[in-house]
Amino acid sequence: MKKHLFPAFIVLLLGSSLGAQEQNPQSSTQDMPGMNMPMAGHDMSGHTDPTSTHMMHSMEGHMDMGPHMKMTALRSLKPGDQARADQVVEAARKVAEQYRDYKTALRDGFEIFLPNLPQKQYHFTNYRYAYEAAFGFYPEHPTSLLYEKHGDGYALIGVMYTAPKYFSEDMLDERIPLSIAQWHAHVNLCVPPKDQRQDLFASHARFGLNGSISTKEACEAAGGTFHPQVFGWMVHVYPFEQKAENIWSVERQMHGH
Repeated sequence: MKKHLFPAFIVLLLGSSLGAQEQNPQSSTQDMPGMNMPMAGHDMSGHTDPTSTHMMHSMEGHMDMGPHMKMTALRSLKPGDQARADQVVEAARKVAEQYRDYKTALRDGFEIFLPNLPQKQYHFTNYRYAYEAAFGFYPEHPTSLLYEKHGDGYALIGVMYTAPKYFSEDMLDERIPLSIAQWHAHVNLCVPPKDQRQDLFASHARFGLNGSISTKEACEAAGGTFHPQVFGWMVHVYPFEQKAENIWSVERQMHGH
């Protein structure tokens, strides 16, 4: 691993040690959902950083939630919730139809996040839309398109919307009703000190999003740097599905990360 990559990766991925920005939506431009992602896994020569590869693998398989994943709680259905959710699905379906051909997505400014890393779902991210999502909700502009790898190409299966990490559940509910959708976030990340980076790859890691360390106190005691939340809030929509539980599938959403 090139020694300069890890600190650069952490700065870009976690440039959110700006506590004030989490409270002020107008000053959160350095903490946009997805805005720090383009460089997260690559140096300027296009090589994949093994540390970020670990981070991506760590984001998968948190169906039991555990200490490094949190989700919004399901609420009781209110009048108008279903109609609002249906409008989001309709917009997501139109976008998905438009970008069934992944080459069209690439031409329109979507970029594959970590294309050389085998993933269950590949995120084709539009960083301009990610920026927009920090200030408003535009269902026709998903932050990412979700594709599965099929041979040498990709098949579109869904879209992902994002929101800033400072959002409360009430604010998320205004975008998509929490009686129908559950947003998720990656939390309690302890970044190891430079001389312990290999711990990220250990079978019983202490650091990272699969690590045993999940509190600020334990992280600081181990010499690490603690981050309460990584990236912003995220939610997947699978608009080609027919049943509501499949359109808003929590299980599929988790496996996709």
